[in-house]
Amino acid sequence: MNQHARPDTAPIPFIDVGAQRQRLGRKIDEAIARVLGHCQFIMGPEVRELETALAAFCGARHAITCASGTDALLLVLMAKGIGVGDAVICPAFTFTATAEVVALVGATPVFADVAEASFNLDPESCARAVTTARAAGLKPKAIIAVDMFGQPADHRAIAAVAEAHDLFVLDDAAQSFGASYQNRGVGTLASATATSFFPAKPLGCYGDGGAVFTDDDELAVVMRSLRVHGEGSTRYEAVRIGTNARFDTIQAAVLIEKLKIFSDEISARNRIAQRYSKHLADLVTVPQLARGTTSVWAQYTIRLPAGAREAFAAALKAQGIPTAVYYPIPLNRQEAYRHFPVADGGVPVSERLAAEVISLPMHAYLDEPTQERIIAASRQALAG
Repeated sequence: MNQHARPDTAPIPFIDVGAQRQRLGRKIDEAIARVLGHCQFIMGPEVRELETALAAFCGARHAITCASGTDALLLVLMAKGIGVGDAVICPAFTFTATAEVVALVGATPVFADVAEASFNLDPESCARAVTTARAAGLKPKAIIAVDMFGQPADHRAIAAVAEAHDLFVLDDAAQSFGASYQNRGVGTLASATATSFFPAKPLGCYGDGGAVFTDDDELAVVMRSLRVHGEGSTRYEAVRIGTNARFDTIQAAVLIEKLKIFSDEISARNRIAQRYSKHLADLVTVPQLARGTTSVWAQYTIRLPAGAREAFAAALKAQGIPTAVYYPIPLNRQEAYRHFPVADGGVPVSERLAAEVISLPMHAYLDEPTQERIIAASRQALAG
């Protein structure tokens, strides 16, 4: 921090990974040192240890780690044999990776809308997207339900749509690992769940990383093969076309230590989110949790009146407070994806959200005085 900066304008980190680093400093150093000692840098013993701990944490039978959250999504689609001529229903309001993996396997993403309150996939629009896919001559095969900003989607309603149309459900939990829905942990809410350990995620490593969770023994076997070039009983026996999605041992060692304090950090995130909502709800639309649902608050995202976002962000920036917009362009309007089908009725909620949402600093180490400064600046900007 600039020692000459005034306290009321000193820059605030959007996500303070350094504060967590200080808390875990020696334990992380020792964990990495153990890997440096045995020199098994890819798929070493810490990888299996982490997979066991992750599965136990969320209650899934299998946890299969991989090189990124995108690889986690891709492994599932590859294992299910989804490809050319198939359709996968995706929300329009999400990060590119959700639809990217569908296109990478040769299938067609069909965009559905999201719900106003949760930002998550709207089951009714999802059902319409299935009809749209069939009308386009595609074979609907799967739904990717994204748990946006840390809150699980309405998995019960989405499962009903999937069952009615014989579809596979993949939970894109890149932002929600550690949350719960109807007393069940993320990782157990769909046939397969993909998450990300990107450093900015609630449970993040020191590089890229991801994992897939499933209770399906056969699916787990196939994905473990796919992540190592489709290997069979030995590394030089290829039984299927795979990819290189192996996990780094150092990242596993880091996550083993982070997972030990993850529940405490989730509690802190919830306290911070509640404080934001208490002091901002009278001026803006604050996030709403569905009944029976918890969040890990990967982002704390508010909605502003149309046209107000740029001035709000500028006002906070002038006081050393960063903001971010997730996501400014819905996927159906992105250059790479605009030619793909959109559910009948369009995605009006996704398009409104893209123009109105803005996220405030959120991490487990956001102390109360710093948050009060953010809240005061936000209220001043909103009142102005």
